[in-house]
Amino acid sequence: MEKEKPFWEGKHYAFTQNKECEFFPCHKTDKPEDFNCLFCYCPLYALGMNCGGNFRITENGIKDCSGCLVPHARNGYGYVIGKYSEISDLVTEQIRRQRQDQDSEKEKAEE
Repeated sequence: MEKEKPFWEGKHYAFTQNKECEFFPCHKTDKPEDFNCLFCYCPLYALGMNCGGNFRITENGIKDCSGCLVPHARNGYGYVIGKYSEISDLVTEQIRRQRQDQDSEKEKAEE
């Protein structure tokens, strides 16, 4: 039995290249024909250590993704959208904390 393909595989929205970009490809690769420019700025950066990419932390504590090709792979779309629930959870937690802080400030102001 043949393995079912992901819904996005072969779709034009899942892979794009901008070969006219001054930086193409912006990461070193042996397969420029498979370099996906869709996620020019990686949406997984916000996940920090949990992004799943090949990053390093600089001496200054900055996340350096220059050696990472995860979102730029031909199948990068599937990987990135597979991590969206983690990004959503991160945002939901951030909103919850902000509301909690706002409520605390409001309570202090009412005292």
